[in-house]
Amino acid sequence: MTSTAAFAPAIEVEGVARSFGDVHAVRDASFTVQPGSVTALIGPNGSGKTTLLLMLATLLRPDAGTIRIAGHDPVADPRAVRQAMGWMPDVLGSWGTVTVRRALEVTGRLYELTPEQARARASALIELVGLQELADRPSRVLSRGQKQRLSLARALVHEPRVLLLDEPASGLDPAARVELRELVRRLAGDGVAVLVSSHVLAELDEMADAAVYLDRGATASAERVERSRAQVRDWRVRALDPAALSAALADLGIAGGASDHLGTLIPVAGEAEAAAVLARLVGAGVAIVDFGPAVGDLEHTFLDLARGAADPAAAPAPAATEGGER
Repeated sequence: MTSTAAFAPAIEVEGVARSFGDVHAVRDASFTVQPGSVTALIGPNGSGKTTLLLMLATLLRPDAGTIRIAGHDPVADPRAVRQAMGWMPDVLGSWGTVTVRRALEVTGRLYELTPEQARARASALIELVGLQELADRPSRVLSRGQKQRLSLARALVHEPRVLLLDEPASGLDPAARVELRELVRRLAGDGVAVLVSSHVLAELDEMADAAVYLDRGATASAERVERSRAQVRDWRVRALDPAALSAALADLGIAGGASDHLGTLIPVAGEAEAAAVLARLVGAGVAIVDFGPAVGDLEHTFLDLARGAADPAAAPAPAATEGGER
């Protein structure tokens, strides 16, 4: 992928807050997303992810802070933001009696494509998201996963440089999930900045270059994220001969955890220690067939941050605004 260091961020969020009455959905969000990258937006239910995405998409006005999408302010110039950005919400209603092709053509016209351009773009997107067999069927016959594909196509109709995806894999079968992942990475390779929210952290691990962690409406600092990533974590090791593995762990004084048909868990502090453990086991003659983190990097960091947030002493204090907290 081409380096993006020389380019201005495609998404800039600084000190953003939004409340609904006395419910402080987003308290203090700050992060950037670079062109040509995929950034995961991660947080538990109720952390403020959807509210934040709605503000980025020009659909909610922040109470405080600043947002820039491709250099434009969603409050001051929502039209410019919508021209630069594609938005795929978790659930996007469709016109039940309108065909897939016509829905994309109408969306193209809404983005000021000519009729010819809209027809050509609709045909290209139908092929891109794999809806050829349903192109001329009314959208009411689409399954949940097929509607997700249509929603993604609608978000891409004007070839945006910034893409917001809220649970894009919801309802997709395993093959379609792989295709979605490959498409998102291809878009990033073409310079699109992608911000994707999902509860399926294993998928995000295979897709994202970076992550924003949101909890109780506040983004975790880079320092806090780095501390969480550095915590001891379990790696799973599997050998051709489990008995030989157990004996070697005991002989080498390597602490082993639970074992099952997937292998044995070994707590290690970082990749350097993991590499050293693997080298010692191989040196002892153990035939290792699988060795890797028991959970992905994003899940490990998210769970550690969640444990820290549960500790009042570790949780960040909410920022205050005039008239109360955000």
